[in-house]
Amino acid sequence: QVLLVESGGGSVQAGGSLRLSCAASGRTYVSVCMGWFRQAPGKEREGVAGISAGGYNTYYADSVKGRFTISRDNAKNTLYLQMNSLKPEDTAMYYCAAREYCYRGPLRSRSEYNNWGQGTQVTVSS
Repeated sequence: QVLLVESGGGSVQAGGSLRLSCAASGRTYVSVCMGWFRQAPGKEREGVAGISAGGYNTYYADSVKGRFTISRDNAKNTLYLQMNSLKPEDTAMYYCAAREYCYRGPLRSRSEYNNWGQGTQVTVSS
């Protein structure tokens, strides 16, 4: 199991930026694929971005391409999501996800992950 804690959410006007962080607990982890998902009220949780264990391969949902950037600092066991040019439709609870012993990343589907953070709220006003 991977313990994940998100931070960095908040309220921002359309066009603004936020950076989300997801810190894994301090034990040693092996080859962890990670990603970001979001869920708005009344909607299913959807994939936003994913990154391979080594950080060299990424994927993005079409809705965020060109605006969001996923990255990681493995030395700090931390995942990031830089969100620029935010839109009201980006409003959601954002969750980070992880899967250890992952040798083929990035992962795209919710079912591929088996560890989840508590979530951090992002609200974008127009």
